[in-house]
Amino acid sequence: MEVIGAAKFKEQCLALLDNLGDEGLIITKRGRPVARLLPLEHHDAALIGSLRDKIVVRGDILATGADWDADAQS
Repeated sequence: MEVIGAAKFKEQCLALLDNLGDEGLIITKRGRPVARLLPLEHHDAALIGSLRDKIVVRGDILATGADWDADAQS
């Protein structure tokens, strides 16, 4: 796990957040650890199929509801 001083973290905060590794980051102040920054866990795979049997589709979901004739002249 990478260790970084609070002053350096303050200067480079956004870049550090963009490049945060899986193990995270320890922030120190005067050489003593004061915080640990960890990335959020993503459970995106759990979303796939999560609404199965909870949504009912009625009618044609591809229809616009408008009736038109492409061969008719206006």
